[in-house]
Amino acid sequence: MSHIVIIGCGVVGATIAYQLSKIEGLKITVLDKQMPAQGSTGAALGVLMGVISQKAKGRPWKMRRMSVQAYHNLIPELEAKINRSISHNRQGILQLCLPGEDLDKWQRLINIREADDLPLEMWDVERLGDRCPQLQISEVIAAIYSPEDLQVNPVELTLALVEAAQQNGVNFHFGVTVAEYKTISLPRNEYRCRQVSIKNLDETKKTPTLPDVDWLVVAAGLGSLPCLQGIKGGKLRSLQLKRKSNVDNRFTLIPVLGQALHLQVSTLLGKSDFQPVITGDDVHIIPVAENEYWVGATVEFPNDIGEVVADSSLLDHVMARAISFCPGLADANILRKWSGLRPRPEGQAAPAVGYLEGWRNILLATGHYRNGVLLAPATAEAVEKMIVK
Repeated sequence: MSHIVIIGCGVVGATIAYQLSKIEGLKITVLDKQMPAQGSTGAALGVLMGVISQKAKGRPWKMRRMSVQAYHNLIPELEAKINRSISHNRQGILQLCLPGEDLDKWQRLINIREADDLPLEMWDVERLGDRCPQLQISEVIAAIYSPEDLQVNPVELTLALVEAAQQNGVNFHFGVTVAEYKTISLPRNEYRCRQVSIKNLDETKKTPTLPDVDWLVVAAGLGSLPCLQGIKGGKLRSLQLKRKSNVDNRFTLIPVLGQALHLQVSTLLGKSDFQPVITGDDVHIIPVAENEYWVGATVEFPNDIGEVVADSSLLDHVMARAISFCPGLADANILRKWSGLRPRPEGQAAPAVGYLEGWRNILLATGHYRNGVLLAPATAEAVEKMIVK
């Protein structure tokens, strides 16, 4: 029986664990120093912009298409398995087009999607005002509606994946870190990870001993590269992904902060039977419960000394922009503010999914930037194909 160790239990690691748990002959262990969905996943909005994305070909589009289609089956599958609902919105995504927007570009995308039997519609302002009376449309020139795309609560999704994977026999160890990697040398300057030793952050608890490792999958977001620094015997002067091309894929991960708001309004905004995710000018307005909405998110890069400090003025700008689109949010009560760091690759296209250079059995599944929730199913499928050959 092959033993797979997965480091990281955000939405990506949990999706990989659940995907692999459905395959006979695999023993799966998941490690995380925190409880599930405490990192980037806990700060995500869960907006799954696949069909409406301007990505129209190649790997980025294939991953988006596969993932959105997978979610339409995965969510009910998980709900049936854990016997509870997962908060999600199947009423589509509505993109507001502002002055200067290239509507011809959108029409070309609509034609491409139509050829793939994927619905995507362009609405004029009259139709937009009729379907979404809560919107202020004076500055809007058109809207693009994608009924196939959806939104899901990332934390609820991740916890459901963990529970379902546990039912399938996956072992999860939280509150642990890697103490040591034991490796062996192979011909042609390659290496193999043979064993992962862990230690419990709570010294009063007994630390389990893991069986030998057949595959190590690192899906720890911003913690992915630091946790690999403990590997000895490999060429770790720089970390690379092993591709079929000769392109130098050296990369690092930088933290990009996002802030968001959870709002409550006194009355429902718009029509009760049509509450899509609304996005415009990179601001999302997301119905999440009766009279409740999420609004976000900022995009904040590190400063000159590498620090990422939340800028309240940027969150104020996001809220002001949301109100300009949907004036009914002006009197909303702020229930919660939150933020999180997202892993953005440098020197490597997002996400970074593939073999660690020089290692036969170490895979990276990280660096998803703002699309971790969206691309989790496609990432899990890619990892499965590398493991189960």
